[in-house]
Amino acid sequence: MTPLIVLVILAVLIVFWVVSLYNGLVGLRNRFKNAFAQIDVQLKRRYDLIPNLVETAKGYMKFERETLEAVIAARNAASSAVGRAAANPADGQAVAGAMAAEGALTGALGKMFALAEAYPDLKANQNMALLQEELTSTENKVAFSRQAYNDAVMTYNTARERFPAALFAGAFGFAPATLFEITAPVEREAVKVSFT
Repeated sequence: MTPLIVLVILAVLIVFWVVSLYNGLVGLRNRFKNAFAQIDVQLKRRYDLIPNLVETAKGYMKFERETLEAVIAARNAASSAVGRAAANPADGQAVAGAMAAEGALTGALGKMFALAEAYPDLKANQNMALLQEELTSTENKVAFSRQAYNDAVMTYNTARERFPAALFAGAFGFAPATLFEITAPVEREAVKVSFT
């Protein structure tokens, strides 16, 4: 009778341990999904600023229509890609698509800001200065949100790869999460947003 009691107690302990392991991974997965949602919030703010920025610049940059249209197209593509990634931050391909689209948007904005230097009236425009300040603030918030997301992904990936969690993570559907990394060289360059 005693060996049977020991086996039952051991089985109950193993079940509790597996449940605890599963719940821990669920908590970490939800943490990185929430962190991606914070990136999404800041990027939506950025996307809302861009049309105002383009409209302000449009009156001054009459001969740069292609550049302004490229910024809007890149904004729309990035917004769509980030929306797909936000729907499932655990989908590595969706996150990679969002990173690529964000890189294209950063490049288009960089080109617009470089061309804006040739328009002194635009640089002196009060609306443009306010938009530039908002964009700078938003870019900082995006950077902090990306850092928080990557920290959460690293914690989750480390937990799911450690022994003995590694034995159960795949069986329970805990796939590795993708870091939000800079892949395009243009994204590594600072976007110049100064109009003064």
